[in-house]
Amino acid sequence: MAIMRDEIVGVVLAGGRSARMGGRDKAFLELAGRPLVAHVVARLAPQVSTLVVSANRRPESYAAQAVPVVADTVSGFAGPLAGILAGITWAGDHAPGARSVATVAVDTPFFPDDLVARLAAAAGRDGIAVARSGGRVHPTFALVPLGLAGDLTTFLAAGSSRRVSDWLSRHDPATVDFDAWPDGSDPFFNINTPEDLAAVSTCAVR
Repeated sequence: MAIMRDEIVGVVLAGGRSARMGGRDKAFLELAGRPLVAHVVARLAPQVSTLVVSANRRPESYAAQAVPVVADTVSGFAGPLAGILAGITWAGDHAPGARSVATVAVDTPFFPDDLVARLAAAAGRDGIAVARSGGRVHPTFALVPLGLAGDLTTFLAAGSSRRVSDWLSRHDPATVDFDAWPDGSDPFFNINTPEDLAAVSTCAVR
């Protein structure tokens, strides 16, 4: 039995340093006249019960999105895993009835409209599922049960790895394959550089 939409909290991971963007906050890079975070929030919101943004800079800048913003509880910019933990913690405290979080990256605005439903179907009631396209796994696009908060806290405290894939692999996640868009582009194409932003800006926004 799949977990239901009203049991899933969306988490937009926007806490990175954006080194390859020269330190510019990716969440507020403009695409088709709107910041990336607005595209991502609009795409994720219909797929989940409620959502939150995980961000470590300028939380007041997200006011236009009308969603809660939470910072990492792990010091030192510990990467997406810290954002996932912050989202799980927020969901446990503020979303009664939530069982899992669905995570997405703020620099990937074209992820599928059925992402969460398909991850939930693959994961079942208490499992983990992760997206894959073109043979490549996308660890930041995952469904994670709230019950793994303690395990994730312990993993981060050990300090042996901060890679999302390393932590996920400990829990035998289901993998869900997503097809390319009709034009052949990857739905999980992420914007890492100014050149990437320029490339997607010339495409029709899906």
